[in-house]
Amino acid sequence: MRNPIRLKIIIIAFTTITMMALFSSCVGKGNQPPADAVPEIRALLDRQVEAWNRQDLEGFMAGYWNSPDLTFFSGGTTIAGWKSTLDRYHQRYQSNGAEMGQLDFSDLRIETLGPASAFVRGRWHLKLTAGEAGGLFTLTLRKFDEGWRIIHDHTSSP
Repeated sequence: MRNPIRLKIIIIAFTTITMMALFSSCVGKGNQPPADAVPEIRALLDRQVEAWNRQDLEGFMAGYWNSPDLTFFSGGTTIAGWKSTLDRYHQRYQSNGAEMGQLDFSDLRIETLGPASAFVRGRWHLKLTAGEAGGLFTLTLRKFDEGWRIIHDHTSSP
């Protein structure tokens, strides 16, 4: 004669383990970033460098989220919004004889945080006619229908 209590415990344990395995595989797959996230983000940054080096600030800004909620921190200053960030770049690099120079990024570390968010750390460097400028940056990106966009930029220089 079988023990009905033992049989119920075995059935409950088996069902629980099976459900946990199914749930874990679904949750794990749903939270994984797409395999192409890092190359797509790298391509976005490469397009920004190319646009900058052709003196195309609007092209450079295409990598940013076109929203009033975009944030840009630099040198103790907080800029809010895509248009305000573009205006800052215009004033700093294209007005009154200012020079954009030639931009490059290095030491990039791209880390996905989920299926639609990522974090990038790196160095920026500008080769100018009269010297050089550079520093560190940290970017937070989100994937939108139109692709990855920078939603927050924290840039520093020595």
